[in-house]
Amino acid sequence: MALLTPSQERRHLQLLGLAGFASMASMRICDPMLVVLGEEFQVSTGEASAVVSAYAVVYGIAQFLYGPLGDRVGKLRVVSLAVLACAVFSALTALSIHFQMLVILRGCMGAAAAGVIPLAMAWVGDQVPYARRQETLAKIMSATVLGMMSGLWFGGFTADTLGWRGAFAVLSGLFAVAAVLLLRQLRGQGLSRAADATGFLTSFHTTARLLAMPRVRWVLAVTAIEGALVFGPMAFMPTHLHEHYGLSVVAAGSVMMLYGVGGLLYSQMARQWLASLGERGLAKTGAGLVALGFLVLAWGIASWMGMLACLLAGLGFYMLHNTLQVQATQMAPAARGTAVTLFASSLFFGQSIGVLLMAQSVDRGALASAFSAAAAGVLVLGMVVFRLVGRH
Repeated sequence: MALLTPSQERRHLQLLGLAGFASMASMRICDPMLVVLGEEFQVSTGEASAVVSAYAVVYGIAQFLYGPLGDRVGKLRVVSLAVLACAVFSALTALSIHFQMLVILRGCMGAAAAGVIPLAMAWVGDQVPYARRQETLAKIMSATVLGMMSGLWFGGFTADTLGWRGAFAVLSGLFAVAAVLLLRQLRGQGLSRAADATGFLTSFHTTARLLAMPRVRWVLAVTAIEGALVFGPMAFMPTHLHEHYGLSVVAAGSVMMLYGVGGLLYSQMARQWLASLGERGLAKTGAGLVALGFLVLAWGIASWMGMLACLLAGLGFYMLHNTLQVQATQMAPAARGTAVTLFASSLFFGQSIGVLLMAQSVDRGALASAFSAAAAGVLVLGMVVFRLVGRH
């Protein structure tokens, strides 16, 4: 694939950043709504978390389609159509008349959004040399972090004031704008043609071949564990802030924005920290910060401690996760689209398991203990990644 000029690369990164912003906002927008959704549809908070786990499960399953599809017909073309589908499903979600319909449509949104961020990462892997890749991925991460922050705040704000349906209506408009801009860019530069003429069945054979590679298997395994230990608990952080610290729903969503601030801090300092700590040091330090954040969140006694916990956990997560992202883009360069979407699949399968396990603890009033267990698991995971990255 021919590399783009610097100006073309910047334009594509901007549009992919917008799409990633909307995708991450849709992913996290329900986290601060769980208590409100439970009250409206007369289900427990743990049962309401099905809107999170349904999104994550379908997001993970859909990667088996998007990876081969992106490699065959072009990553940017697939991203553009996926964003358009997100606009449609988000609008339909706002019209949900019962809880089962809401869960199904959240699953549909997960299926559509699955084709955005992973293929954007794979596109960076195709276009950006390895020496600049972690820094470039950090720029994409800045947009997704802002999306996460906006989703957490806006989800809590609308649930507490305007009604949760308004959040999905606004989200639909944002996706529609991103889709129009991406499709216009594709037409303007003639990038919508097929990128690979190989058969679709051959692409699935490629998936099997990748899974037979030891390096691919270890990256996918630790990524799934990361999803369970970090993304699973993250879905219930606003609930814990509401119940343990006595914050309102909108205040809990606002405090959770500090998780994203930690991610932004990392993205702005990624080059310096990578130079001083290296990939292995980033993974170990990140895991330690996540664990500390979870423990402070679980047992803190003042609201400022909950705020500090969110900041530490966010900074640590993005240190650890960005290291795994880079490994994912390099574990199979000949089939990068398939490899990176397998990476995303593992992450969200892990998240779905983590959400299901955390849902058991929230209905039993044991969230603090669950956060503590996750902290211990993340510490072990950080040491595993530290050793495995050193081998490769």
